[in-house]
Amino acid sequence: MSEITISARKFVRLLDYFERIGLDVAAICAAVNLAPGIITRLDPEQQLPAQQYSRLYREGVRHMQRLRTPLPWAAGLGSDAFELMCHCVISGRTLGDALQLAERFDRLLFPLLGHNIRLLDEPGTPRVKLSYRVKLGEDDSPLTPSQWDRTRNKKTVAHASGLLVWHAFCGWLTGRALEAHELRIAAPFISQEYYDGLANVFHCPISFDAQENTFSFSREDLKRRVVHTPESLAEFLKNSIYHLIASEKKPASTSAAIKSLVGGEVPRRLPSFAAVASMLYMSESSLRRRLQQEETSYQAIKDEVRCELAIDKIVNENAKVADLAELLGFTEASSFVRSFKSWTGHTPRSYREKMLSLRDSSC
Repeated sequence: MSEITISARKFVRLLDYFERIGLDVAAICAAVNLAPGIITRLDPEQQLPAQQYSRLYREGVRHMQRLRTPLPWAAGLGSDAFELMCHCVISGRTLGDALQLAERFDRLLFPLLGHNIRLLDEPGTPRVKLSYRVKLGEDDSPLTPSQWDRTRNKKTVAHASGLLVWHAFCGWLTGRALEAHELRIAAPFISQEYYDGLANVFHCPISFDAQENTFSFSREDLKRRVVHTPESLAEFLKNSIYHLIASEKKPASTSAAIKSLVGGEVPRRLPSFAAVASMLYMSESSLRRRLQQEETSYQAIKDEVRCELAIDKIVNENAKVADLAELLGFTEASSFVRSFKSWTGHTPRSYREKMLSLRDSSC
């Protein structure tokens, strides 16, 4: 198991964007226990916890919403509207049901949100398309400042990032990566680096300057069961940006679905393997085979859940080792310390000290 991290360079880029659109960077960073002065002085490739990037992004979105202008990036991920849409679609029995509910939600709120999805279904064909449309503001929009380097590519970033979020969200809903057959982006090509980033997620042919903004997938995938619940949705929304980062590094999987399903159960007793199989509408033998194919196990997944919770409480709540050990079900604090070191390469104390160095209020 390895901790999911993000380079300091991406933290700096995000902070730079917040500053350029006029947000209170100091207040945003203070809310997530980070000091911008320290972050900007780090080696650009130094790796920091993806959970902290997720908290930073989400706090920034909260501030962006106060500008009262539609969010053009990533389908509004992290916003109140995105969360309400998720609560709406979680009642769907299948992926097809969920997408129809999302389409109805977007149709009603498009004048306010500035983006929507549609399920394009031509009867008799083996594939369907998910279409994402975003209405961009004027060139002087508060969220696309003229001095920002991505502004000249805003159309491509807005269109592609929306498709990225929906591809990841569909995979999360069903606990299985959605295999895309073709990605079409109704915006210009940016660079080979940007193309490669999309290719690493979609693994299919990509066309730019297309007549539509879609990705296609098998019609049979619409029949996949939605494996999540309102309880696991709450955990997803708390860390939605983190889940997206994780899906870009590793496509949606059964193990990822299990993490969301059991994540909300800590500190309560985690469900049995049989109970998890039932949640996923699978037999125990089928679930065991699926996890073997993903080169993991239920025990490894439980350890990942415990590790992520421990990191969050160490970094953001200054939790004591003894309290964490008890919370996570360890009989002795020393056992927890050994496990934490095997998870992260640090003891809880050294990990906390490393993160405290990023929030020195004197900077």
